[in-house]
Amino acid sequence: MSEERRGLLYVSLAVLFFSTSPVLTRWAAPLSPYEIAAGRLGVAALGILALMALRRQPLRLARADLPRFLGFGLIAAVHFLCYIASLSFTTIAHSLSIVYTAPIFVTIFSALLLKEPIPRRKWGGVVVAVIGVAILAGFEPRMTRTMLWGDLLALGSAITFGLYSVAGRSQRAHYPLFTYAAAVYGLAALWMLPMAAANFTPSGYTLLPVLSVIGLGILPLGFGHTLYNAALRRTHATYVNLIATQEVTGGILLGLLLLGEMPGINEIAGAVVTLVGIVLVVL
Repeated sequence: MSEERRGLLYVSLAVLFFSTSPVLTRWAAPLSPYEIAAGRLGVAALGILALMALRRQPLRLARADLPRFLGFGLIAAVHFLCYIASLSFTTIAHSLSIVYTAPIFVTIFSALLLKEPIPRRKWGGVVVAVIGVAILAGFEPRMTRTMLWGDLLALGSAITFGLYSVAGRSQRAHYPLFTYAAAVYGLAALWMLPMAAANFTPSGYTLLPVLSVIGLGILPLGFGHTLYNAALRRTHATYVNLIATQEVTGGILLGLLLLGEMPGINEIAGAVVTLVGIVLVVL
């Protein structure tokens, strides 16, 4: 299997784990978005560090690279915080579909920062995928000021997801995958810790929210994002991110099955159109 195909396989597996994120985030309430973000990042970092210890792989960062990794951690922290907070104000379909306008930002940032433009003929697939996302979110009869605020948070998550994706690809030749992932998750958790402490909700630490935060750290982050970062090391960031957009489909389906959050016709149509766009880019 070629490296590029291996990367596509990794991100396809990552989507399965990503799709659990919206439901687990809803179940983590009434914990604040700050506590949920810090908790999931901390759990993921500890999980990767434990795996590294079993493999006797040391965590070594060059001192000169520490400011850069602090920046990577801040980007990751803002991405997860905006995403988690958006789910408190808008629907799963809206949040996920807007977060996955990220292929636009990934493509722009890849060209500007990594000098990795995608072939011109594949821009059509990017456009189709983005149109699918627009269909998901653009015909919403229930739009309120609260939902608009949630949508804006999701857009902030999309922009930082683009930066996060480019950062992961930029370090593929410099640090092993687990070293990169543990450092970014751990530093992101540290960025979130003061805000989590300031928004501490002791009454929220019952069994379901705690297990949900642990699940968020293990499934969509520990497995999902680590596979996503592995894919970024093998395949263009735009292709990886486009396939990751199918978290929209998976998240909507799980929201329907586990939360009873029924998708509308536009949401179903948007997911299908987005999938067509992904196929056009990958083929």
